[in-house]
Amino acid sequence: MVATATSPDEATSASPGGPTRAAGRRWGTVALALAVAVGLLLGYAGGWLTPRLTRPGDTSAEAGFARDMTTHHTQAVQMALVAFKYGQDPAVTQLGVDIATGQQGEIGIMQTWLRQWQLDPTGSEPPMAWMPDGEQLMREGGLMPGMATKEEMDKLEAARGHELDVLFVTLMINHHLGGIHMVDAILDRSGNDQVTEAAQRMKNTQQGEIANMRSILSRIQ
Repeated sequence: MVATATSPDEATSASPGGPTRAAGRRWGTVALALAVAVGLLLGYAGGWLTPRLTRPGDTSAEAGFARDMTTHHTQAVQMALVAFKYGQDPAVTQLGVDIATGQQGEIGIMQTWLRQWQLDPTGSEPPMAWMPDGEQLMREGGLMPGMATKEEMDKLEAARGHELDVLFVTLMINHHLGGIHMVDAILDRSGNDQVTEAAQRMKNTQQGEIANMRSILSRIQ
């Protein structure tokens, strides 16, 4: 007779208190998905309500930042959803919620800028071309600063519990540090108040989250 493999989720459901925990996590996943969608819509609304100043061009630093940071944020949202769904430490799962909803809202803002500026989501220049030496900062596989490799993403998505908590926090600290490097570049290059104010908020948020993640990592390692 061939034994039937039991998935991690089935094992959780079979354990004492498992059905309640599993059902709660499933409902939590639905709620988080809705929150992420709402965050995106609020981001779009925030972008439209922001006063329209000068209109950056297709090769401007502002357009490049909006496009590249959207890509950077998209990976962070993906990582955060994995942490929420499969993490063990409550501080890690809450961090997953915060990053997924916050960065999805910021994606909405940046995509709205591009619409306001009558620009395509993808531009005529390669990623990071708007940054001084930006193309040299690109990592193998076309990754921007701080982004996880495919191998790291595969490992994160396969991890569960404590292993996932440690890996997620470690990868996300690096991810945020890379994002802040990109934010600093747009703060130096842009005179568009709409962009620099949003970029500064991103930096403040990510710096706070880095401090929180370092504290979490020192506790759970």
